[in-house]
Amino acid sequence: MSGRQRRRAPPEPEYVPGALLNWTDSSHWDYDGPLPCRYCGTPTHLRDSRGKPADKVCAEAALAEQVAEATDAYRIGSS
Repeated sequence: MSGRQRRRAPPEPEYVPGALLNWTDSSHWDYDGPLPCRYCGTPTHLRDSRGKPADKVCAEAALAEQVAEATDAYRIGSS
C-alpha cells in the first residue's frame, strides 16, 4: 500500500430557511389570479410542482414536517 488516504466527502450544506425550494421558474406563477393556499388559505399566485396553490413558506414548512415524520417513522421501525 502506498499509504494514501481517501479524502472525505465535503459536508452536506445545512438547511437555510427560505432556500429549500427554488420557485424562480415561471411555471410556479399563475397569471389567471390568486387562489387560496392549500396550507394556510391566504390568496397566492404561486403553484407547487403539481399545479396546486401553495405559498413557498407554507410548502417548505409542510415539507420539513413530512421529513420529520418520515425520520421518526424510520427510527421507530428500526428499533
